Amino acid sequence: MNSLIVGLIGLILFIFSYFLYGKYLEKLWNIDEKRKPPSYTKADGIDYVPAKHWLILFGHHFSSIAGAGPILGPVIAACLWGWGPAFLWIVFGSIFFGGVHDFSSLVLSVRNEGQTIGEITKKIFGDKSKIIFSLFLWFTLILVVAVFSAVTSKTFIEEPSIVIPTFFLILDALIFGFLVYKKNVSVFYSTIICLFLLILSFTIGKENPIIIKFNPLKIWICILLFYSFIASILPVNILLQPRDYLSSFILFGGMFLGYIGLISSHPKVKTPFYTTFYSNSGSLWPMMFVIIACGAISGFHGLVSSGTTSKQIANEKDIKKIGYGGMLTEGFLSILALLCVCAGLYWVGEIPEFTYPELMKKGDWIGTFATGYGQILKKILNPQIGKIIAIIMINSFVLTTLDTATRITRYLTQELFGETFRIKPIKNRYFATFIIILFAGYLAFGNWQKIWPIFGASNQLVAGITLFLCGFYLFLNRKKYISALIPSIIMFLITMTALTIQMISFYTQKNFLLGNICLILLTLSIFIIDEGIKILIQIKKGVQNEKRST
Repeated sequence: MNSLIVGLIGLILFIFSYFLYGKYLEKLWNIDEKRKPPSYTKADGIDYVPAKHWLILFGHHFSSIAGAGPILGPVIAACLWGWGPAFLWIVFGSIFFGGVHDFSSLVLSVRNEGQTIGEITKKIFGDKSKIIFSLFLWFTLILVVAVFSAVTSKTFIEEPSIVIPTFFLILDALIFGFLVYKKNVSVFYSTIICLFLLILSFTIGKENPIIIKFNPLKIWICILLFYSFIASILPVNILLQPRDYLSSFILFGGMFLGYIGLISSHPKVKTPFYTTFYSNSGSLWPMMFVIIACGAISGFHGLVSSGTTSKQIANEKDIKKIGYGGMLTEGFLSILALLCVCAGLYWVGEIPEFTYPELMKKGDWIGTFATGYGQILKKILNPQIGKIIAIIMINSFVLTTLDTATRITRYLTQELFGETFRIKPIKNRYFATFIIILFAGYLAFGNWQKIWPIFGASNQLVAGITLFLCGFYLFLNRKKYISALIPSIIMFLITMTALTIQMISFYTQKNFLLGNICLILLTLSIFIIDEGIKILIQIKKGVQNEKRST
C-alpha cells in the first residue's frame, strides 16, 4: 500500500474524532468557559500561572507528553508483528483510549484545584489507596527522570553537534519568557525572534560540536540533573512553559518535514501488514499494546495533565484542544514514525544499513527511525541531514519530558511525604527537589536497565487506574461513565496479563528483582479495583436504603 494513503486515513480519522467525539466529551464533562480554573483561583506566580495563549500551553503539554515512546514504540512493534496491527492500535487507541484518558484526567484535575492524580485518589477511594498509588507513581517518575537523563546523555555523546542548540534552547526560553511576561511583547513577534536565534544555534552547533573525553556519560547526567533541579523550582512561565513551547516548533517542524517527504516520495509500505501473532518478544496480545505505549495511551500523560498543565489552563474551553487534541497529534506523530521505518526502509534487501529488520537486530531503535526518516526526506534533503534532524527531534522530546517529570515528581513528593506523612522539610520545594535528584542520580549511575523492561507495563497500568478514577468520578456525579470505564477495564486486562507473563518469565530466569516488581504492580491494580468495587457496593446499599425509607 502507498504510504501517503495510510497517512491520510489516519489524519481523516483523527480530524473527525476531534470534532465529533471531542465534542461529546466536552458535553459529558460540562466544560464551561465562564468557570475560573485554578490558574486564577490559586495563582501563586510559581506553579499556578495562566498561560498567555493556549498555543503556548499546547506546546508545553505536547512537548512533555511526547517522549521517545510514540516514536520508538511503533518502530519496535511493526518489526515484530507487522505494520497493520500497530497502525490500527495507534489510530483507535489514540481516539478512544489515550484521548479520553488525557482529556478526562485534565478536567478532573482542573475541577480539583489542579491537584495531581495521586491526591485526587484520596477523595475518591480514601487514604490507603492514595498512599499506595502515590508511592507507585513516585517510584515510576523517579525512574523516568533517571532513565531519560541517561538516554539524553547518550545522544550528546553520539551526536555532539546537538549539544549547543539543546542548551541554547534554555537561554532562548528565558528570553521568550522575559519578552512575553515582563515586556508584554506579542507572542507572535517573540516567537519569530526566538526561533531565529534557535536556528542560528543549530548552525553554530554543527560547526562546533561539544565533546567530553573524560567519563562523558556521568558528566552529562550530572549536568542534566542539575538543569532538572533548576527547571523544577523556577516559576513555570520563566523557563518550563516557554522552553517547551519553543521545543514544540522543533517537533512540529520535524513532523511537517516528515510528511512533506512522504508527499514528495510517497513510497510503498515494504513491511508486511501482518507477520505473526507470536514473536521473540511475546505475543501480539497483550505485548504489542504495552510496547507501543505512548503512541496510543500513556499513564504519564495523565501525570502531566494533572501535574503541570492543569495549573496553567487559562480557560476550560482550551481543554479539548490541549488534552484530546494533544493526544491525537501524538498519534499522528506515531503514524509518521511507523511509515518512516515501514516505507523508508527495506524489509528484505542486500543493503543491511537500509534494511529494517537488520537495523533492529543491532538494538539501535533511535538509529533505525533516524535512518528511515532520512530516506523519507531524500528527495528534498540530504539523507544524512534528515537523520540528524530526526535525532534532534527525539532529543527535544526526551529533554522536555525530563524537566516536566522532575517538576511533577516534586509536586507528588510534597503532597505525599510533606503533607500526608507530615515530614516538614519536604514541604520545602528546594529540599523536595534535591531528594528527587539524589534518588534519580543513584539509579542513573547504577544499573537502571534492569528495571526498564517492565516500565511500559507499569506506565499502561497507571493509565488504566487513571481512567478507572475518571470513570468512577463520572459515576459518582451521575454521568455516563462508559467512555472512561470500558477503556480502563481493557487496559487492566492488557497490563495485568502482560505483567503476569513477564513475572512468570522473570521467576523462571531466577530474576527475582523484576519478578517481585511485577508482583507488586499486580497487587496494586487488584487493590485499586477491589477498593472501587467496595465503594460501588456501599453506594448501591445506600441507594437501596433510601428507597426503602421513602
